[in-house]
Amino acid sequence: MRHKLTVIGAGNVGATLAQRLAEAELGDVVLVDIPQTEGMPAGKALDIAQSGPVYGYDSRVTGTTEYGPTADSDIVVITAGVPRKPGMSRDDLLNINAGIVKNVSEQIAKTSPKAIVIVVSNPLDAMAHVALRVTGFPKERVIGMAGVLDSARLATFLAEAAQVSVEDVQPMVLGGHGDTMVPVARCTTIAGIPVGEILPPETVEAIFQRTRDGGAEIVKLLKTGSAYYAPSASVVAMVKAILMDKKRVLPCAAYLDGEYGMRGIFLGVPVKLGARGIEQVLEVRLDPAEKAALEKSAAAVRELVDALKRMNVVAN
Repeated sequence: MRHKLTVIGAGNVGATLAQRLAEAELGDVVLVDIPQTEGMPAGKALDIAQSGPVYGYDSRVTGTTEYGPTADSDIVVITAGVPRKPGMSRDDLLNINAGIVKNVSEQIAKTSPKAIVIVVSNPLDAMAHVALRVTGFPKERVIGMAGVLDSARLATFLAEAAQVSVEDVQPMVLGGHGDTMVPVARCTTIAGIPVGEILPPETVEAIFQRTRDGGAEIVKLLKTGSAYYAPSASVVAMVKAILMDKKRVLPCAAYLDGEYGMRGIFLGVPVKLGARGIEQVLEVRLDPAEKAALEKSAAAVRELVDALKRMNVVAN
């Protein structure tokens, strides 16, 4: 029996993700967008489906503006929302995207009550909080895509600086998806060698800052949109880990319930991903400076959650 994978939002991220999922033959894909888009999701889905004979995949791809075809999905990925524009932070998107993700989450709870939900919409950690509260799903079945993308950006920059393959870089990034993310230098290695033993400290710190600004850098270059190739690739890695029960350890935004001394918020941490979603949160022993940086990142996420409560998007 084929898996059913729903992608909500047929913009650049959603459409590219639908294409990648179909090409990987991870399941049949349903691409959803709002009714105002009329035939757009159906048109993109048909285009992706017609690539199948060329690339050799048999995944069925459906585009729709209704949630009926998504019923009983195994995984639902939320990409819906307004993308960042130049000069706009992820946090600026809160007011607009909170309402969108709330409406989407209500539909998911009705049509796919057993699904695992992966949230991509920004501001990521806050939108994952909305999805968790609105769906009422267990915390292990609502996951934010953040750390996989942030780690990929960090690995790209480190590999370039060290002139090594990206396959040999093992990055470690914790915290919120944004300006307060916490790259952990002593846990970031190249072929098992701490990165600080290969690159000068000032180079490492500059790369860490570029990683924090990674999304904004792309927004500034594109001028009319935000990243979508790397975000969609990051989701595919998560979907594979879940559907194949691989027990992969990946950095994701997880709802913490005491881990790292945090409670009641989503934060990027290493997790074990398998058939049940987040099967374990792995705790890294942090030094005082790292712990302080993580607490600062958590405080920024809490501010967004408090704002959601004031907006009555989620309950107090």
